[in-house]
Amino acid sequence: QMPPMSAETTASRGYLDWLIAMPWNKRSREIRDINRAEQILDEDHYGLEKVKERILEFLAVRQLAKTQKQQGSILCFVGPPGVGKTSLERSIARATGRVFVRLSLGGVRDEAEIRGHRRTYIGALPGQIVQRMKRAATKNPIFLLDEVDKMSMDFRGDPSSALMEVLDPEHNSTFIDHYLDTELDLSNVMFICTANVLYTIPSALQDRMEVIQISGYTESEKLKIATQFLIDKQLKQKGLKTSGLEFTDEGILEIVRHYTRESGVRNLEREIANICRKIARKWVADKKKKSAGQQFVIDPKKVRELLGVARFRTLMANPTNEVGLATGLAWTEAGGEILLTEATTMEGKGDIVLTGKLGEVMQESAKAALSYVRSRSNQYGLSKNFHKLLDMHVHIPEGSIPKDGPSAGITLATTIVSALTAVPVRRDVAMTGEITLRGKVLPIGGVKEKVLAAHRARIKTVILPKDNEKDLKDIPESVRGDIQVILVETMGEVLDVALERPIHKKVQEKYTKEQQRLPRVGGADRPEVH
Repeated sequence: QMPPMSAETTASRGYLDWLIAMPWNKRSREIRDINRAEQILDEDHYGLEKVKERILEFLAVRQLAKTQKQQGSILCFVGPPGVGKTSLERSIARATGRVFVRLSLGGVRDEAEIRGHRRTYIGALPGQIVQRMKRAATKNPIFLLDEVDKMSMDFRGDPSSALMEVLDPEHNSTFIDHYLDTELDLSNVMFICTANVLYTIPSALQDRMEVIQISGYTESEKLKIATQFLIDKQLKQKGLKTSGLEFTDEGILEIVRHYTRESGVRNLEREIANICRKIARKWVADKKKKSAGQQFVIDPKKVRELLGVARFRTLMANPTNEVGLATGLAWTEAGGEILLTEATTMEGKGDIVLTGKLGEVMQESAKAALSYVRSRSNQYGLSKNFHKLLDMHVHIPEGSIPKDGPSAGITLATTIVSALTAVPVRRDVAMTGEITLRGKVLPIGGVKEKVLAAHRARIKTVILPKDNEKDLKDIPESVRGDIQVILVETMGEVLDVALERPIHKKVQEKYTKEQQRLPRVGGADRPEVH
């Protein structure tokens, strides 16, 4: 009975439409056949055993439990780009028979995107949670919260705080959107989040999710993914199913090693698609060859011909043992990387220069490493005053790439000791670990990615902290068989393995004798330089 031209009429009608459209009691029929779900997951994805196991456990519990609610079923897949996090959720939806909806949180900085606006505002709308639930039209969909680590905050509120109620299994049965202003039951929704890194997600939000790490792929795994999934997919999309196009294993590995640098397979698929487009053009342009059924074999030579000059050089172990050059291992959002660390000394006043676009934490690690070496100067055969007469320059190449984190501590210390004592570092040894002022080696993260990077660089020995022994089970057996992993607790153990020859007090006598033959630096009252 309200006047049609009234603004309140439009607002009230819109509110009632949203209330009627919400799936208060509609539920999609769930498929709980574990064998079928396992078959679907294996068809769509290679590897990812931990993730598949967790999904099958969830389905098994759903079969045994009579209640319809699924407490604690909020998963968060964390891993580098291109490893299949987002596509995995579509497979879960297909395996369970549920409706799939997706919400990308990248760049979201307004709390109203989650909770909606109050109806008193002009043009008010519900939040994205309610809008996606309306689109799903069921109360038990698979709800993907993509890029949950890319949210930010400003004067309009903190969306990550608004998500806490949504992702809390104890309270999301009474979720209240500001627009609807009534309780909405989200306890039947299976929320799955994806992220590249964890450190940008607030700890309170992390506590409400079960985090499952998805690591990068090895070369052999990428080869199998390409042959079993990617090539067939691209051949169908480019209409080359009957063209006789064939990829050799060596050709695929050539693409992986020299045309991509990633933990996932996104760029690998892109380069395979690039080759398919070039072959499609040749196949269509030359009608005679097409009618003759010519075979196109993609081997390493053909890859270089089609894709041009190699884009990436494989970072390999240093060809020779050198003084002041150690091989570290780093973890980035794109996976593991080899991190060469250089140090040199020169006459000066005891200054230390750090270059290579190092972050604040890594700069502190370098200073802690130098303090440790100074405290052990007698043990390493160094003059007590060496730090007053020598300047030290520590550099990590690829200076345009920012680097940070504490895991380069033992690498920096090894480099500094090698530069000061003139003892070369073994080229076939890579290391990672945090160092303390007492010389203790503390655990670090990203062990699997770092060991895989060492394996790609043909490094045979990897030094890891003793407390990271539990992480070795995540490394593929094929990689463990090629690499010797040495677990250490102190910096002394690191130097015994990493340096070409051991350092002890006798070194001091040797350097003292050599020093006596060198000209003195400065006045008679100035100490000599080792």
